[in-house]
Amino acid sequence: MNSRTINNNALDPTITNLSQAIFAVNRHAKTALDPKFLYGLKKAALKKMILEKKAIKTGLHFSRNPKFSQQQSDVIVKCGEYTFHIPPTKEDFTNLPHLGHLDQQFRNPKSRMSLNMAKRLLQEYTGIKETNNNLPPRPQKPVFKKLGDSFFN
Repeated sequence: MNSRTINNNALDPTITNLSQAIFAVNRHAKTALDPKFLYGLKKAALKKMILEKKAIKTGLHFSRNPKFSQQQSDVIVKCGEYTFHIPPTKEDFTNLPHLGHLDQQFRNPKSRMSLNMAKRLLQEYTGIKETNNNLPPRPQKPVFKKLGDSFFN
């Protein structure tokens, strides 16, 4: 069985499955209307994997898209065949080497895991549940009156 193949029957929290799930969640979070829950799930999963020695922090890189400053750094986390970035802590700046600018040529391997499967695996792994507060509000559909009807009735 290929290391990138996903077992649909039972997703065990292996390094490969967790890495693919984080990759899927991260990819969908970039285009989500409300990515807060997905990014929180990614961060919690990576944090737990680091504590369990399933992932390691390799160093700091300059962020490609700094928010409000000229420069911002991200922590690079190696997780199986995948590499992710998370916001740094104060300790990261003293404990990790700064690796300069990110290599634009590097790409994570492709993954075919669906968002629902990825969320389910990461929620079971981290214990975080999605609540209705995390879901974006559905827009209300406009109500149209028939031509000639009064607007105030």
